[in-house]
Amino acid sequence: MTADIFADAPADLVRDDRVAGRVYTDPDLFEREMALIFERTWVWVAHESELPQPGCFKSTHVGRQPVVVTRDRAGNLHTLLNRCRHRGASVCEKPRGRVNGFTCPYHAWSYGLDGALRGVPYPGGYEGVLDKREMSLRKLRTETYGGFVFATFDAEIEPLADFLGDARLWIDRFVKQGGGYPIKVLGKHQFKFRGNWKIQLENSTDGYHFPIVHRSWMASVDAETADMMSFMNDPAAITHDLGNGHSVMQMVPEHSDLDADDGTEPLQGRFSHVVEELSKTFDDAQVRRLVRAMHGTGFNLNLFPNISLSSAFLRVLRPVSADETWIEHVAIGPDGPPEVEIVNRERLRIHEHFQGPFGFGTPDDAEGWDRVQRGAQAAPGMPIMVNRGLGREEVNAAGWPTSHVTDETGMRAAYQQWKQMMSHD
Repeated sequence: MTADIFADAPADLVRDDRVAGRVYTDPDLFEREMALIFERTWVWVAHESELPQPGCFKSTHVGRQPVVVTRDRAGNLHTLLNRCRHRGASVCEKPRGRVNGFTCPYHAWSYGLDGALRGVPYPGGYEGVLDKREMSLRKLRTETYGGFVFATFDAEIEPLADFLGDARLWIDRFVKQGGGYPIKVLGKHQFKFRGNWKIQLENSTDGYHFPIVHRSWMASVDAETADMMSFMNDPAAITHDLGNGHSVMQMVPEHSDLDADDGTEPLQGRFSHVVEELSKTFDDAQVRRLVRAMHGTGFNLNLFPNISLSSAFLRVLRPVSADETWIEHVAIGPDGPPEVEIVNRERLRIHEHFQGPFGFGTPDDAEGWDRVQRGAQAAPGMPIMVNRGLGREEVNAAGWPTSHVTDETGMRAAYQQWKQMMSHD
């Protein structure tokens, strides 16, 4: 049996070039992650477009804990623990909708959109022992940036903007794919894989696997798209460590800022029918802006610990156990007038082609994630290597550790944040 070179303390499980294999498999470590990471940092819970009107809600999770995100009548957003204060029953079982409030089905305690306890049936037995003001649904601190909604159990945590730090620049760039309009959620699907959440976290910042795992996808697309994604030997394709566990992988650097367009890049011929339709309403500049953004921003932005703003879609992870993770893929597009719906239909087809359950991309990824988890059971003392590009990593002018897009800079960034948070008692 391979000797375990790592000590038992979580802080010792991560080194500069490797991590202990049991970070994927140890149930005790997983429980500690839920307490010290997912319940102590900012976790993405929604996009504002999912809650367009007062009364709208979305059911989701922060770590393993069920929550409901709501918009109240004043337009304020709240994240509420989905647990009645009486006997603990969930107060909402629908994934999304629009309501005036929530009523527990067990004893009909009712709550407002802000979580306040509004009514208790047959109150005669509660004289002197129930103060409604003290029995609201537990409320998580909730803040937004760029339309993205985050929540945390830690009321004393730094502001969301500070936690995002330099990642804010890349969020600002990501939303430009609305082509001058805000972005909105077009649809989503979810699935689970039999593996640890960090395996998926690594994948979104792993350019090294792309031409290997996604050969079938590369063979299924037109030559222009395949050429766009042939970044393995492109020195301009790089990954940055943005701090706080966040990283950005620039696969198509010329699309990193969609406003930076000199007009020389031809629009892909496959979108000629979209150009023709849009040209009936929009001028040439706006048509170009919408169509050029069809494939997204050309980068994957990982926001620790649970979301990737991945080129043209969102990938959200939800840890269930040490060896089970739910993934939600969220398609996005411009939130504009009816005339831009042809863009959104085309974006959905592109999304389905790669990310969909019968697509050419994600099923191959998921097979890889499953196999990593199975393989990690062997020689549990053997480390997982994250040293690719360590010798050529440099700090750029912005102060970001930077290396090639195929290097493991983003993984090292995430694991250093993991190490820091897991070291806190």
